[in-house]
Amino acid sequence: MFERKSFKWPIFLAVIMIVLIVGLTVAWIILNVFGAVTYERPALYWTLLAVGSVMFALVLTGVIVYLVWSIQQIDLNRRQSNFLDAVTHELKSPIASLKLYLQTLNRRSLPDEQRIQFYSSMMEDVERLDRTISQLLEVAKLQQDRSLQDEPEWIRVDEIVDTISKKLCDEHTFDPNHLHLDVPACELNALRSDVEILVRNLLDNAMKYAGTPPEVSIIGTISRDEKELRLVFQDNGNGIPRHLRRAIFKRFYRVGDELERRKPGTGLGLFLVRSFVKRMRGSIQVDDSSKQQGTKFVVQIPNIRIPSSQQPGA
Repeated sequence: MFERKSFKWPIFLAVIMIVLIVGLTVAWIILNVFGAVTYERPALYWTLLAVGSVMFALVLTGVIVYLVWSIQQIDLNRRQSNFLDAVTHELKSPIASLKLYLQTLNRRSLPDEQRIQFYSSMMEDVERLDRTISQLLEVAKLQQDRSLQDEPEWIRVDEIVDTISKKLCDEHTFDPNHLHLDVPACELNALRSDVEILVRNLLDNAMKYAGTPPEVSIIGTISRDEKELRLVFQDNGNGIPRHLRRAIFKRFYRVGDELERRKPGTGLGLFLVRSFVKRMRGSIQVDDSSKQQGTKFVVQIPNIRIPSSQQPGA
């Protein structure tokens, strides 16, 4: 209730102020035009009309700027509140699960099969905690001085895609037959951690939000001059509404309350992806040119090269 009121009243007050300013401006114009036409010394009224109109325009501009700023701040506060709730859930759930498994193992003698299953589940919880903390650390690193960061290196994109896809298939129990990979052999001059997080977050989203049965693909193409890589991440889920396709890259933003309850996450994944793509001087967008159902992320990254082993005549 508090968030709704705090969002509603600034808009209401700003609209009232805008209406009053417009009304006063119109009245000021009418009075000065009437005075210039009716009374002597019309130059005085025309001067007052010009000066007053400029002042009213400045005040109106200030009110509109204040309204936009207030809405942005309230929206940011709301997203930060959702982020804190999400992080709390992302940390508390695996910790509670780990605690339960450890208590059970400590108090009971379990068969080897069940004990192995417990260890596997505990490892999944630890990896979930590790991913959450890693995302928070990566966001903090974005605020650091660029000179303190690691130096870029030439890395094989196709090998990273292959490695991460196998890990995510195991984590999500995703049938590899429903995952199509076609990324040409190429090297990218970037931070390895940036590329790994980029691929992992986009592929993880595609697997989580794919339809039934799921179909996910990563298709890579190299430009004719062999200087730019285009990666397309496609799933067959419900897709992202058109009016939210820019908002999803904001920090802490997550689509829909229902998705927030059903799917784990912190709202930082796509923000990190966009930040890393920008750091590579590339671009990312949600493409809707295809009639295929689902979401289609298109990433374009420059500064690539073909490995020497893949060169003609090598």
